[in-house]
Formats: sequence, structure tokens, C-alpha cells
Amino acid sequence: MSTTTLLVRTSDLASTRLQSAEDAPLADGQIRVRIESFALTSNNITYAAFGDAMNYWQFFPTGEEGWGTIPVWGFASVVQSLHPGVAVGERLYGYYPMASGAALTPARLNASGFYDGAPHRRELHAVYNQYLRCNADPFYTPQTEDIQALLRPLFITSFLIDDFLADNDFFGAKVMLLSSASSKTAYGTAFQLAQRPGIEVIGLTSPANVAFCESLGCYSRVLTYDQLDQISADAASIYVDFAGNAGLRHAIHSRFANLKYSCSIGGTHIAELGTARDLPGPRATLFFAPAQIKKRSADWGAEGLGQRLVQAWQAFSRRAMQEPAPWLLMQLHKGPEAVAAAYQHVLAGKGDPRTGHILKL
Repeated sequence: MSTTTLLVRTSDLASTRLQSAEDAPLADGQIRVRIESFALTSNNITYAAFGDAMNYWQFFPTGEEGWGTIPVWGFASVVQSLHPGVAVGERLYGYYPMASGAALTPARLNASGFYDGAPHRRELHAVYNQYLRCNADPFYTPQTEDIQALLRPLFITSFLIDDFLADNDFFGAKVMLLSSASSKTAYGTAFQLAQRPGIEVIGLTSPANVAFCESLGCYSRVLTYDQLDQISADAASIYVDFAGNAGLRHAIHSRFANLKYSCSIGGTHIAELGTARDLPGPRATLFFAPAQIKKRSADWGAEGLGQRLVQAWQAFSRRAMQEPAPWLLMQLHKGPEAVAAAYQHVLAGKGDPRTGHILKL
């Protein structure tokens, strides 16, 4: 068998190439999966933008200096197994390379799934190393695979951002400012925040996306980036930065004298990523979802956290797919050239926020 992979130059994310290579034989205890579909969103671009700083390139090393493969979330089926606890034909949800297949080393198996125990992944965060058996996954239904691949990892981050802020009594703030408001992680966060009494959720976006953001119904107000003056400068506020736009971050820190907390989530505006040094007001703090998972697993137990997540996910996914105006319309990109083109499209930030990209190599 051979595997096709989309390689990205780590120092120039727009530079890519397709590679097809024969698979190395499996070692005892390994399995091989065929990656059948995966989602591509601005979240994956963030993985690439922070690939060195946050070790995202290390999950699926290419062995080629200067080239990486971007991790994605999706579904795969086991096509070969040298592990007695994993059967050929099993379907798995998890974190994969942008490729047609992968070799995994199952460890810590249980009825719900396993972790990849490959030596190079042992020091990487467990949240990204877990693979779930679809037949035992409370999130899973066959007809919603696409929306799971697209929104599930993003919504888990959204759930945890909202939970982190509530866990800290919103740092005494009542106004939440969310940049890149049309992005899926942002509107998932807004969906959760909108259920909090007394909290105003303001979406900040480009003029082209105002109507879409307003149609979601989870923002108290939607403003363009140049309309900050429509918000009281002394409002006790929090900035939740999904854009990574250094100019916007500086403008918000400069305008809002009562900014209680500045939470940096990702970088959808790749060309405008900048340093957070020398900012007025609070220090911009990168949100790391696994840390909140660890805290809540200790507070509630893993089962308690799982139950809360599934309940919140079901409400969110129901609304996102609700006819006659679903928040997402699926677009399938099949084949190596189509996948490469879809990547360039998402990287350039040209996508319609209502389009969800599902890719198959």
C-alpha cells in the first residue's frame, strides 16, 4: 500500500506539495488506518501557525527538514492490525495527518478507544493522542460524521473557553468582545456565552460577514472592526481573540480602560499575527484547552465532564444543522489536487463562513 500526504513548508504555509510513498511494514502492536474523511477549518491553519511554538508539527513528523503535515480531525477505518485489541474494520474518530492513511501504536486500550503510544508522541498532550471507537462514542451518529469532523473539536474548545471564563466569574466583566466572530470556534463560544445571564456578547467581524454573524442569533450585537467606538470605553470587558490580528488587539487594549482579561485563542488572520508585548492593560494570555480539561476532570471526574460536553454538543449541533437555515453547508473536496486547492482556499481566508470543508485524499 502507499499513502498520499499533503506536505506544507513550515516557514511558508502557502508552499505545499503532494507526496506519495510506499508504506513501511507495521511493527508488532501497530495498526494501519485508511483516513476516509477529515475537516479543514481555520483551526487547522492555527495549528500550522503555531506549529513550532505549540509542537503541532511533532504529531506526524515527515522526516524531511522544513516540511510538515498539518493535523486534522476526522474518521478512519482500520485496514491492517498487528494489535490483538484492535480489529480490522473498526472505525475511529481522532487526530490524523492530512494524508490518505497513517500507522498508529495503540496503548492504554479500553472499550471506548485508545491512545497512540508511539515514542515521538509520548511527550505531546494526551487530548490529541486519543482515538475513539465510533461504536462506543456517545457523540457519534453515522449521519453526522461531517459536522462532527468540522465542529466537534472546535466546539470542545468553545465549551472550555466559556467554562474557563465562568469558572473565573468572568474576571468581573459583563461584556465579551469576540473577534473573528464568523469563525466556528467563535460562534460556538458565543452560543455558550449567550446562555449566561447578564453577559453581553459582542461579535467583531469584517463587513462581509456581519449579516452571517447576525443570522446566528447568538451575538447580542455584531460590529465591524472599525466600530469599536460604539462600545463604551469604560465597559468592564474581556477580549476573546480568535483572529490573532496584532493591530486589532492593540486597538482594543488601548480603547478599553476597564479590560479585565485578554484571552488569545488562535490565529485566523495569519498575515497579521504579531507580538503581544508592550500592550496597554492586561497581558494577552494564550488559552490552552487541555489545561481546562485537566482542571474539570479533577473537579467533576472524567465521566462528569464527558456528560456535560455531550449535552452541550447535542444542543449546539442540533442548532447548527437546523433547517431551514443551517449554520453550515457541507462541501466535499475529493482527491489530492482538490485537497491541495481547498487548503489554499482556507489558508487565504476566502471561505464563506457558512461552508464546511470536508476533504478526502
